[in-house]
Amino acid sequence: MLWSGWGDPAKAADLPEPIRKLLHEMLGVRPPRGRAADFGEVRLPAVALSPLVLTELRGVVGADHVRFDDDARIRHTRGKSTPDLLRMRAGDGSDAPDAVVLPGSHEEVLAVLATCAAHRVAVVPFGGGTSVVGGLVASRQGFAGVVALDLARLNRLVAVDRESMVAEMEPGLRAPQAEQLLAGHGLTLGHFPQSFEYATLGGFAAARSSGQASAGYGRFDDMVVGMTVATPRGTLDLGRAPASAAGPDLRQVILGSEGAFGVITSLRLRVRPAPAERVYEGWRFESFAAGSAALRRLVQEGAVPTVLRLSDETETMIGLARPSEIGAPSAGAGCLAIAGYEGFSEVPALRERVAAVASGLGGVYLGPGPGESWAHGRYSAPYLRDSLLAAGATVETLETAGFWSNLPRLYEAVRLSLHASLGSPLVMCHISHVYGTGASLYFTVVTAQADDPVGQWEAAKRSVNEAIVTAGGTISHHHGVGRDHREAHAVEIGDLGVEILRGIKDRLDPGGILNPGVLVAPEKSVS
Repeated sequence: MLWSGWGDPAKAADLPEPIRKLLHEMLGVRPPRGRAADFGEVRLPAVALSPLVLTELRGVVGADHVRFDDDARIRHTRGKSTPDLLRMRAGDGSDAPDAVVLPGSHEEVLAVLATCAAHRVAVVPFGGGTSVVGGLVASRQGFAGVVALDLARLNRLVAVDRESMVAEMEPGLRAPQAEQLLAGHGLTLGHFPQSFEYATLGGFAAARSSGQASAGYGRFDDMVVGMTVATPRGTLDLGRAPASAAGPDLRQVILGSEGAFGVITSLRLRVRPAPAERVYEGWRFESFAAGSAALRRLVQEGAVPTVLRLSDETETMIGLARPSEIGAPSAGAGCLAIAGYEGFSEVPALRERVAAVASGLGGVYLGPGPGESWAHGRYSAPYLRDSLLAAGATVETLETAGFWSNLPRLYEAVRLSLHASLGSPLVMCHISHVYGTGASLYFTVVTAQADDPVGQWEAAKRSVNEAIVTAGGTISHHHGVGRDHREAHAVEIGDLGVEILRGIKDRLDPGGILNPGVLVAPEKSVS
């Protein structure tokens, strides 16, 4: 993946001049001062690990699987949030790990953790590197160095239990690899987040990922029926039945823990038959409120497509639901909804049920065109962000979720906060995931870069985090906590909740070497 941007460098493209002109007229965007740093200009700190530690790590995983060259360190620096990319474009590699370690088995992961615990070395589990919440930046204070524990070698489909519809897979598998392997058995996970092309199965579990087809297939944490986890204290092997009343479910302790409690080395996942039919289509509603009411009715009445999304008026007007056609004229006012169906013989009947509800609530059927356009460009929005950054715009996303009755308040609170902290930004939103009780809101904001674009966004992010908590939303629906949401998450779960999480971490990771500073702050820095 591109070290200072998203994905395949060949897919990056400059913004067309008409779009640049529009950005200047609407938001005052001007080309950034100076040029972005080249790869060889990234400033890296000296390797802090002692020769003894490096020798012991080589003894565990083999000399070829301990890397501390500039290429490996740069490509394992931070994640892919806008501040992450802005820092890399400025040549700032100060958060680079001292070494990248690639274990090849659960036993090697355990041995690496033991070595690092013995020498006070922080360990950052690394999958696809797609975190957008500061989930890959470890605190160095009190540690003798930092290693990135890259799980790319743990990339096998171990077993398929067709009778139970469960597949055992290793965490280093990227999502496309996993789907290709499962396709050989006529199966699918059905998990397709925007990070699909680069994220890994382990990352999905560690961050409680939710894919674009979650209405039909569920969230990734719904798919996890079992897992094996390496910790500095030993091995956790969790999940031996489809459901259990044997106390609290310890899988839920690891899911969403972002590598702070342990390293997932194997996943047992619920799989589905690969669909025979895929249909995507569009609907238009008069307003975001009307479209939201229609989505709520659909999910509460059980007429739920596999994909169900709704863009607000601004996002519809700009065309962000069709990233490959950004800036194209919008076909009328209102809000665009995308409904997608993946399945078998039940698809025609479900489409009829959805059409009856949607049209009865004022929806206008737009045919397959908008849906097919969305499906074609569903993974391309991060490339657009890179183009906007290069043109001098600060662009970032954030997400939350709430109950249906509170969704309008949450929507307005986020918008007002962004306008108050950024002046007159372009703020777009869509409902990305739906439930019987509520939905998620996914915002995209674009504004002109300030002289300090990182500080500009960090101030806005603090403000919007506070607004989300105050308005009764969750600080993250599917991006995770990382470092960026840590303080707001502490407010969301309360002091006792923070103590519980810290207690779990202290028991599983007594030395605090696993992703320190992510998810839960050290005790001394929490009021």
